[in-house]
Amino acid sequence: MSSDDTPTARAATPIDAVAERWVDTLVDLDPLWATWLGREGRTGEYGDTTPAGHDAYIAAVRATLDELRATPPADSVDRVTRNDLEASLALDIEYDEQRLHLRDLNVIASPAQGLRDVFDLMPTATETDWADIASRLTALPAAVDGYIETLRLGIEEHVVPAKRQVEAVAEQCARNAGPEGFFRKLAHDASADSGEPLSGELLERLRAGSDASRAAYQRLEAFLRDELLPVAGDADGVGREAYALHSRRFLGATVDLDETYEWGLEEVARMAAEQAAIAEQIEPGASVARAIELLDADPARQLDGADALREWMQGLSDRAVAELGATHFDIPDSIRTLECRIAPTHDGGIYYTAPSDDLVRPGRMWWSVPVGVTRFTTWRETTTVYHEGVPGHHLQLGQAAVNRATLNTYRRSIAGTSGHAEGWALYAERLMDELGYLGEPGDRLGMLDGQRMRAARVVIDIGAHLGKEFPGCESMPAGGVWDHEKALAYMLDNVNMDEAFVRFEIDRYLGWPGQAPSYKVGQRIWEDLRAERARREGGSFSLRRFHSEALALGGVGLDTLRTALLGDTE
Repeated sequence: MSSDDTPTARAATPIDAVAERWVDTLVDLDPLWATWLGREGRTGEYGDTTPAGHDAYIAAVRATLDELRATPPADSVDRVTRNDLEASLALDIEYDEQRLHLRDLNVIASPAQGLRDVFDLMPTATETDWADIASRLTALPAAVDGYIETLRLGIEEHVVPAKRQVEAVAEQCARNAGPEGFFRKLAHDASADSGEPLSGELLERLRAGSDASRAAYQRLEAFLRDELLPVAGDADGVGREAYALHSRRFLGATVDLDETYEWGLEEVARMAAEQAAIAEQIEPGASVARAIELLDADPARQLDGADALREWMQGLSDRAVAELGATHFDIPDSIRTLECRIAPTHDGGIYYTAPSDDLVRPGRMWWSVPVGVTRFTTWRETTTVYHEGVPGHHLQLGQAAVNRATLNTYRRSIAGTSGHAEGWALYAERLMDELGYLGEPGDRLGMLDGQRMRAARVVIDIGAHLGKEFPGCESMPAGGVWDHEKALAYMLDNVNMDEAFVRFEIDRYLGWPGQAPSYKVGQRIWEDLRAERARREGGSFSLRRFHSEALALGGVGLDTLRTALLGDTE
């Protein structure tokens, strides 16, 4: 059933006040948070990306941590807030002590991408919206130059990223700065959503900002190639000490990395066996490769054109919202709208952006269609719609926004980890299989295809960064330490993807330690929590109640989630 019910209003506490001030501090230090949260003001600015800006951030972290520790919790909601915020702030200090911000460069989620990515979230409905975009384009060169200054300090302190990441990001900069790149297209295609032309003065500002931003990315590319690359690290792995920090950052939990690696190997083998069984159902005697060939060739599973893709996504999403809202979840009317869109970029990914804190901007599922791709198959992506939409990210992040009466802004919109969010989304995929939504063999094979990839990432990521011995795979014998070549071979043997995409994935894992495993490890923790609750409650266990209680917490680290749901410790 649908519901407009919101929790009974809870009086704000001193802990809530600390958390709210922390959010205000984040927005003040980095106005990109204002765009993410949907806050008015400062939406045309960047924060200080220089080393001095980082020092100001760490000073704010220490002050907030001291204040938080001196403030007693008033209730159970406060205890969750304090535990989670304290863990996050303390980890920031550990990162600073290892100077890891000085090597913050990778192919997917570093300032090199984030300074541009923010434009994807900026509204374009009115001239005022486009004026904000023009202002941010004008401010971008200083932000890029500050980032270069930070990386230069890394060179001085001998804290540098790996050569592979530097080379790849330099190529990304060249594309963004090119004549057909993002910034040129942004200014060229500018118009209000209504289709009304923008004023000549505003168009001139947009074009000038576009040119300045292209020049800034050209400077960044030159710095990367000429200054950073010659001194960048030869090794892709970051080592056990740094990796442990990254793992905790993305999980919000401490796990036994060696045990998790062995579990990952077991998961890969289990997924492969499940896929083989499904292939037999699709065609007796068929290999997994043969089953995939049949699915890809099936006209009933094909979509022609991006418009057809978007309509298919929207229809599947709408059905999930309607049906799950009547059975296993309480879905408020305010988040029953999920927009499916084709992204303005062409990287090939599918991703979700949360609703604004005031729920004016709805949650959105985006498909970044590669240039030249016009035909799509549905069997792989049915599970992806559930992952990104309902019961995945949209239900999780949208529900947090709904709980304004109970949760402070930090808990609703900022707290949480990849392990919590992506672990939930993978849990949601398996749940949809349990509920019969992936009963058709092709759709189930698609789910297993993705789950096997996530399990392989656990093995590759931990193995490569911790320097473990390579276990071998179909195309490469065991022996030696994990490296890029071995990671590529292992991944290609365990996924059905274009090699160019797999190469990017490997670069992503090597440059963003701990993030890729957080999906599957997070799923493991979510499933373990559900199993333990069911064991403790016996016949009184309610799946719907478990989901409601878990999602009502908002974003938290997985250690905080365990404490809140099981009550094992304070």
